[in-house]
Amino acid sequence: MSFSSLFRKKTVQDILSQVEKNNANGTDSLGKYLTARDLTAFGIAAIVGAGIFSTIGKASSDGGPAVIFLFLFTAIACSFAAFAYAEFASMVPVSGSAYTYSYVAFGEIIAWVIGWALIMEYSVGNITVAISWSDYFTGLLASGGIHLPQWVQMDYLTASNGFTDATALMHGGKAFENLEPGLQAAYTAWTTSPLIGSFHFVADLPALLIIILITALIYRGMKESRNASNVMVVVKLCVVLLVIAVGAFYVDTANWDPFAPNGVTGVLKGVSAVFFAYIGFDAISTTAEECKDPQRDLPRGMMWAIIICTVLYIAIALVLTGMVSYNQLNVGDPLAFVFEKLDLKWMSGIIAVSAVVAMASVLLVFQMGQPRIWMSMSRDGLLPKRFSKVHPKYKTPSYATIVTGFVVAVPALFLNLTMVTDLCSIGTLFAFVLVCAGVLVLQNKPNIPRGKFRTPYVNSKFIMPVLLIIGLVFSFGYNKKATMSFIMNETQINESADIITSLDKSHTKMVYDYLVTVDPANATTEKPDLELILKQYQKDEAKYANVIAGLPVADSIKYESGLSLFKHKIPMWIFLIVLVGLTVWAFKQNLSLIPLLGLICCLYMMAELSVWNWIYFTVWLLIGLCIYFGFSRKNSKLNLVKL
Repeated sequence: MSFSSLFRKKTVQDILSQVEKNNANGTDSLGKYLTARDLTAFGIAAIVGAGIFSTIGKASSDGGPAVIFLFLFTAIACSFAAFAYAEFASMVPVSGSAYTYSYVAFGEIIAWVIGWALIMEYSVGNITVAISWSDYFTGLLASGGIHLPQWVQMDYLTASNGFTDATALMHGGKAFENLEPGLQAAYTAWTTSPLIGSFHFVADLPALLIIILITALIYRGMKESRNASNVMVVVKLCVVLLVIAVGAFYVDTANWDPFAPNGVTGVLKGVSAVFFAYIGFDAISTTAEECKDPQRDLPRGMMWAIIICTVLYIAIALVLTGMVSYNQLNVGDPLAFVFEKLDLKWMSGIIAVSAVVAMASVLLVFQMGQPRIWMSMSRDGLLPKRFSKVHPKYKTPSYATIVTGFVVAVPALFLNLTMVTDLCSIGTLFAFVLVCAGVLVLQNKPNIPRGKFRTPYVNSKFIMPVLLIIGLVFSFGYNKKATMSFIMNETQINESADIITSLDKSHTKMVYDYLVTVDPANATTEKPDLELILKQYQKDEAKYANVIAGLPVADSIKYESGLSLFKHKIPMWIFLIVLVGLTVWAFKQNLSLIPLLGLICCLYMMAELSVWNWIYFTVWLLIGLCIYFGFSRKNSKLNLVKL
């Protein structure tokens, strides 16, 4: 096969004719039940979940009340991407989402890559939501007096890593009861878990339960899934509005000062958590074949979902940061926490129940999207034919749905929540980037059938260079210290917890003896808590630097510098280089501004994720390419090249 065959494309006409053929014979067609209202509800079901009930707490703690600007920025970025999705969905109203759009715009190899990335978005996203649901569900049971053993409500990695960190901190003098609740739970789960030989059996069984139930519902039919989703959306919207209405009476505007306590850096620190709150709106596009009028309703459903959810997120953030100080919100269940703090425990109970419902609705939408991606890839010959099998009675992709259940359920038993959250985010952002780029590639191509919706055109020829200059002025004029530190790769001091957890017993004693010489008040007859002692110096940046400099341990423990520091900046350097290239492309080709801004915003959020996520994502893509060259390329229905 020639190299050019990697980029063979499907035409919009061929895709639409294939859909008509499926509808005519009825065997491979999906049931058409969805309206714009249903799509909006699916979008709200996907978006209003972990963001409001969990991650908003951490983001508010980092950014203060100014976190509303992060929600606004993320919503705008997602809206730019939504315009691109809506244009493609109107042009190609089939179930493949970004996978099918890339097949039209870029060709088969890119389509495969994005399809493989979408597997990460939906499957890993499902794992994340299932784990979060498990946390809320077990918390709800505990509030009712039912306490499950820790080892059946926690994943293996969290328990193992938590046990290691807790042990290191206790060697450093911290008492078990003074450990963070998460570390206490992990330590307990690891030490009380059953042993199979030397293997600790720690598995998140409630996460397995909800995945089985949701998969069964998705398998049963779209109409049933739609009805269940609509009910859950009504429940959680009522609760969110109740929280806003009740909480507004307890807002103390003094808590909004300072509005941005940690500046722009603090606000942007929560970009991954806040973006994760928005992903899922694109899952609406996977239901295109099941819409009554996809070209009209898909764009409307996406936009209304994002608008409604953004208003709710901003209102909730203002209420939360007004009810209590922002620095108290770094908890897993911020809504329940603030009402408990104000002695409104009846509200906490309502929130706990609604959180369980909200997480289930998010899982429903994510679990619904994945089989439809696999079905589209199978129809094209890139996956085995069984994945495109449609149940004759339920009109759902039955085999793909069952496989999705297994793919999500097994890792959910053992994987770490933070890891899967970031992996889901990078897979989603990558899909957004390619969809926005696809609109740019096709914008000037003739003979492309256009749908009822097109992204409004604004010429970016001169706007992009101006925006780039403004960014440079801000970076070197108003944020010069941080900018130069980034460029010069200046050495950074590690956090106190990172230092203490890196020490062995002998170094722990040496560090304690040194801290006593720095300040005799650190001497104690009780077991010293080194992490707490060291942390007290962090309030004064200069003093902390001096204390760390004198610690009798290796510099590699105290500092991060050189290549070990630079590697974390690689994603941002990639973004900056691509940004310059996009500016040149925009100037030469008169690119449309909205999809271009969507591409830039999503690529920037990718750059904010750690380099390890980029590495894991790259490994995932390489595995996908092995499958493509081993199976998909030769079985593709476009494999018509004469040998």
